[in-house]
Amino acid sequence: VQLQAFGGGLVQAGDSLRLSCRASGRTFSTYTMGWFRQAPGKEREFVAAITRSGGTTDYADSVKGRFSISRDNAKNTLYLQMNSLKPEDTAVYYCAAASFGLGIPINKYDYWGQGTQVTVSS
Repeated sequence: VQLQAFGGGLVQAGDSLRLSCRASGRTFSTYTMGWFRQAPGKEREFVAAITRSGGTTDYADSVKGRFSISRDNAKNTLYLQMNSLKPEDTAVYYCAAASFGLGIPINKYDYWGQGTQVTVSS
């Protein structure tokens, strides 16, 4: 599966932004999907993940209550709604696909999008 993330931009603290990740092929619904981010000088970190059906989600503590992950399997698209953005959310955001369930290590995600930059100014 090929992934393309988009929707990033420059926003102010407290604003909202929605990222999208479009997948090619007909197998999107067979993958657990996740969002990750990488800030300058830091390792890539988990943000959120969602099961194949969309019925179960998982979030990093740092984004719980502010971010919401969802998917539309009919449109082969993954979303990340980000509310109440903070300067520390500034990073390149990546979408990824995995054949396993939730709670897996980052290296178990097999396919990655190219990333989209999110910059939050204070």
